[in-house]
Amino acid sequence: MTTIYDRIGGYEAIEAVVEDFYVRVLGDERLAGFFTGTNMNRLKGRQVEFFAAALGGPDPYTGAPMKQVHQGRGITMHHFGLVADHLAEALAAAGVDAETLTEILGAVAPLASEIASPEGASV
Repeated sequence: MTTIYDRIGGYEAIEAVVEDFYVRVLGDERLAGFFTGTNMNRLKGRQVEFFAAALGGPDPYTGAPMKQVHQGRGITMHHFGLVADHLAEALAAAGVDAETLTEILGAVAPLASEIASPEGASV
């Protein structure tokens, strides 16, 4: 069975999607503040590595666990949803078909509990 990683074009395709994704996220005033002071080149590299591994690529993700990286940052489910929307837009812009896009978002959705704090939670 072909992996999503292979179906969307492998590492280079994921690099292009991640680049577009961060243009969209950083252009969103509701999200841009979360990235103040962030080394974006490093973050993009980790994001590519993460997505490649999550979508069936040949190499494992070696970064820190999602919960550890995101806890205490005040990220809510609303923010997670905005980010997911930008991911969907970047994937669609890269020519990823609707069925595969839905599969990818389905693979990312369970991470919400590791990334986002409940609405109204103190951080």
